[in-house]
Amino acid sequence: MAHVYTAMGAVTALFATLDVFGGRFRSAFLWLALATVIDTTDGWLARTLRVKERLPSFDGARLDDIVDYLTYVFVPVLLILEADLLPPAWGPAAGVAVLLASAYGFSQSEAKVKAGDYFFTGFPSYWNIVALYLYVWRLPPAAAAAILLALAGLVFVPLRYVYPSRTETLRGLTLVLGTTWGALVFWLLWALPAAAEPWLSLSLVFPAYYAALSIWLHFARPTK
Repeated sequence: MAHVYTAMGAVTALFATLDVFGGRFRSAFLWLALATVIDTTDGWLARTLRVKERLPSFDGARLDDIVDYLTYVFVPVLLILEADLLPPAWGPAAGVAVLLASAYGFSQSEAKVKAGDYFFTGFPSYWNIVALYLYVWRLPPAAAAAILLALAGLVFVPLRYVYPSRTETLRGLTLVLGTTWGALVFWLLWALPAAAEPWLSLSLVFPAYYAALSIWLHFARPTK
């Protein structure tokens, strides 16, 4: 049951893709948000049901990575391109860079590490979030492409990023802020295509906190 629940993320990716091609971007984002909910709860369900003991031959982590690549990388890049957020001439190249960089990131044996605490190594492919902010803010296409390329480059930089559900340092604060941010993002998604200020700017508090905490922990704790 837990693995079926994880695989439902691929179903959300399918419906998000259909909405992207239909120009229903708000609906596509809502499907991606549902995929995120599944991703943040399937580990708890798997541990509760003790699936490793009951299905030892089934690699749930591999399934999770396949689904995550679809929902966090492929569909967001497709949405960014279909929503005309990038320069027509070379924007697709930026999308290709994201796909290839994230494929590299997902394939690394140390993509998720325990270095005194739990972390992601390299930019952890939060492309669904990047796509949302690019869509709402409608930056100049060249600026949007530059952001994609910069973040794709950070996939290769071995900076450790907070694993929100597992990094123990300030975990309580991270979960409270993250949950509040998630609720705010759902509200913003529901209001699309309108960009509701000041809530949109307020929603940047958690990403800023996440980046600051990640940088602090990276340099405060040597790799073990």
